[in-house]
Amino acid sequence: MGRSPDAMLSCPAPLDHRDIVELAHGGGGRKTARLIETLFAPAFRNPHLEPLGDGAIVSVGSERLAFTTDTFVVKPVFFPGGDIGSLAVHGTVNDLGMCGAEPLFLSAGYLLEEGFPMRDLERVVASMAAACAAVGVPLVTGDTKVVDKGKGDGIYVNTSGVGRVRAGVDVGPGRAAAGDAVVVSGPIGDHGIAVMAAREGIDFETALVSDSAPVLLPVRALLDTVPDTHVLRDPTRGGLATALCEIALASKVGIRLDEAAIPVRPEVQGACELLGFDPLYVACEGRFLAIVPGERAEAALAGIRSQPGGEGACRVGSVVADDPGRLVLRTRIGSHRLLERLSGEQLPRIC
Repeated sequence: MGRSPDAMLSCPAPLDHRDIVELAHGGGGRKTARLIETLFAPAFRNPHLEPLGDGAIVSVGSERLAFTTDTFVVKPVFFPGGDIGSLAVHGTVNDLGMCGAEPLFLSAGYLLEEGFPMRDLERVVASMAAACAAVGVPLVTGDTKVVDKGKGDGIYVNTSGVGRVRAGVDVGPGRAAAGDAVVVSGPIGDHGIAVMAAREGIDFETALVSDSAPVLLPVRALLDTVPDTHVLRDPTRGGLATALCEIALASKVGIRLDEAAIPVRPEVQGACELLGFDPLYVACEGRFLAIVPGERAEAALAGIRSQPGGEGACRVGSVVADDPGRLVLRTRIGSHRLLERLSGEQLPRIC
């Protein structure tokens, strides 16, 4: 590198107004992390919560179980490539996959606004049922609440899931090590841009479709091939850059990304340039990143690419001992850019 990341310029974070909740507190970036670190984690601190991964790993007898929960508030409810129902199932089973677990059961909670069209609710439920059937995971319990008209926004869905962690697998955000390779399962940014375009009524020459999908098959193939995978993460809110920043901080390592190696579809890149977004911070809902021992990178890529949804897997970076806690991007022109966690809410209500 030509200069130390200490010499690189970065924009200051916006002032933090502590007296109100802002949209950015739910954006998956710096403000979300601060809210967790200063409010939720101290209040509920325990060994299972401490890693702050995609789910908690708990032992029940001789079994290791993964438990995760998520709430979906996407707007619009129906978008190219998916809807809030299938998205809720995909998001939850993917979080279990990121724990190295095989999903076992799901639950669902529906928060409905008075006046929400029954035909839309039927469509959401049918989509959710189809997604459960496709991944072979039953929804076994749930709850429904209705709020007064004008007191909600149509429909919100909460899903929780339980899975069994695979024997011999130990993944977590604090396990990245110097010499590891960073792998992405496919092109990034599809979901966030597809939802944003649908919300704003923006028409592009090429149709933009969400990548919302389960990633269980390529994850299984990866863990079959490289069971000593160190980290799995789905880059949802805050995108690829925020996910890797959090891993660098948790593992106390540096991470180097190669911009030229990061897969971004031309239509997503063009939409980002038009709208002023950075694809590195745009959410994905059918992609995952894996950090694996460097000497196992090619085997990991072969495993992921062998399954539907993983055909576009690429190695995009490396883990280093230098600059612990920092994510540095080598740009296409050879300069270096320090990447930080998303400081605001780039694209609200996309998951």
